[in-house]
Amino acid sequence: MYYSIGEVSEMFHIPISTLRYYDKEGFFPDMERVSGIRRFSEREIETLRVVDCLKKSKLEIKEIKQFIDWTRLGAKTYEERRNLFEQQKKNVEKEIEELEKTMSMLKYKCWYYEQAIKDGNEDKLHEMIPERLPKEVKKWYDHAHEEETK
Repeated sequence: MYYSIGEVSEMFHIPISTLRYYDKEGFFPDMERVSGIRRFSEREIETLRVVDCLKKSKLEIKEIKQFIDWTRLGAKTYEERRNLFEQQKKNVEKEIEELEKTMSMLKYKCWYYEQAIKDGNEDKLHEMIPERLPKEVKKWYDHAHEEETK
């Protein structure tokens, strides 16, 4: 199956100009053209999925271009490609940890202000923090207040 540039643009929610840029940069070396019109195959769609993944993992476009170049070099770059994905996996794991800590603070503060609204003040809450908090709330509080790990 083949897709037009417009269909691919809608599929990935990216501008047509970005797809043209990727093509110009060599991201789709084997893409077919009929009368100069790009025809995206499953191979180009998979390339875009990988590019999207790498962008979401905060990889710079020049580094994504390097990855694309490595794919053209074949088996001799498998190690470089694996290392790139291993590093990005670590980066995403770290980001997930940070987001989980943020979520714990948000949950704690939602609970905190629900209680303050019920009580009409924060006096009772101040007496509870941190040791007399309900078990689940204490878990959020402790996680949100953990020291940064490097």
